[in-house]
Amino acid sequence: MNFKDNYNIAIVGLGNIGSEVYKHLVKNKRIIEKNTNSTFQIKYISAKKISKKRGFSVPKKMWVKNPLSLVKKDDVDIIIELIGGPDGVAKKLAFAALQNNKHLVTANKALIFKHGNELAKIAEKNSVNLLFEASVGGGIPIIKSIKESLVGNKLFHIYGILNGTTNFILTEIERTKKNFKEILSNAQKLGYAETNPKLDLNGDDVKSKISILSALCFKTKIINKSFLTEGIEQIDLEDVEYANKFKYKIKLLGISEIIDNKVKQRVHPCLISKDSDLAKINGANNAIMVEGNPVGKIVYQGLGAGKGPTTSSVVSDLNSILKGNITLPFGFNFSDAKEFKMFDFDNHICKFYLRIVVKDKPGVLSKITSILSKFKISIQSILQQPLSNPQYANLVIISHNAKEKDMKLALKKISKEKFISKKITMIRIRNEKKL
Repeated sequence: MNFKDNYNIAIVGLGNIGSEVYKHLVKNKRIIEKNTNSTFQIKYISAKKISKKRGFSVPKKMWVKNPLSLVKKDDVDIIIELIGGPDGVAKKLAFAALQNNKHLVTANKALIFKHGNELAKIAEKNSVNLLFEASVGGGIPIIKSIKESLVGNKLFHIYGILNGTTNFILTEIERTKKNFKEILSNAQKLGYAETNPKLDLNGDDVKSKISILSALCFKTKIINKSFLTEGIEQIDLEDVEYANKFKYKIKLLGISEIIDNKVKQRVHPCLISKDSDLAKINGANNAIMVEGNPVGKIVYQGLGAGKGPTTSSVVSDLNSILKGNITLPFGFNFSDAKEFKMFDFDNHICKFYLRIVVKDKPGVLSKITSILSKFKISIQSILQQPLSNPQYANLVIISHNAKEKDMKLALKKISKEKFISKKITMIRIRNEKKL
């Protein structure tokens, strides 16, 4: 598709984000046109519920019932997909748009995570844009930074807080001293958590995001096969308070790095030092750390979700197209994508936090320490506190460095003991001084 100075846009999906994008483009049309030295029109709108009250009106002639028909229209140059979800209409629209030489802008992380490899090939082949800044980090321009500003660097490590819902919950548990269920309910009332927050709480949301960032950083295909993904459902007020006693904070992190020419990628809660940069990121904020040579370490921070930040990123992508830019979706030719093996996470080494609810009786502690010792796990710190029911106690252990595989085997054996009252809580401790 050659450069032109006038573009016709179709917006598909008119929920909170779609509505905000539409209003922003209408309100700021002249400014955007002046900045891009081009003109544009919102030609068509497609949404599930045309009659839904949105607080603004859309001319009837703009409405299109079947969004897939847009890809065949000669008077559509750019499609903005804001439906969401990895499959269904969103998938069909994305593939059809690129195959029919339409530029595609999307905020759909699930779509890019699952189908980004194939979509990138089509976009490259047809010389059209596939842009997805809004899929990761809300208003944080992390994707454009990696593709453009950091292009002269060899990047080897990216990690951070990539989900505002879970960070809000963990922050509020610490601040209010309320339990997980109470904070989740409040987060839903405030709009920080979905009615069904499963994808946020179980780590899947971060899984999609860190995979996209990893591909960009390491110039590889998106890793969308299984890798370690854990959420925060098992964490409660007790863990937050014990972490604080040991001078840690709990954060859900997405982490990807290159070690010995292998990709070590995972999502899980971490205990991090209270003095670290990430420990200071509270509420619904995100923070992303990128490390490379020669740049060193760079920190990106901001709101990771919401209609304002997401709209900012969508409009940024749109501006790039209006300026006549055609960029490679991931910043490199997909035919040149590097092939990395996955790091065997059983060989991961770190310290571990364990909270074990046990029957408070003689011999329990010695039995647990004996099992840990058999699997070459030594103890750095230990704390035992009785529960409201005097028959039970919390046994909190901080281990020395140990192998992931050894810890899993040890916990499996400990869990079978009759004195264990509840599922053991295990959180990895991240040492940012020795990454």
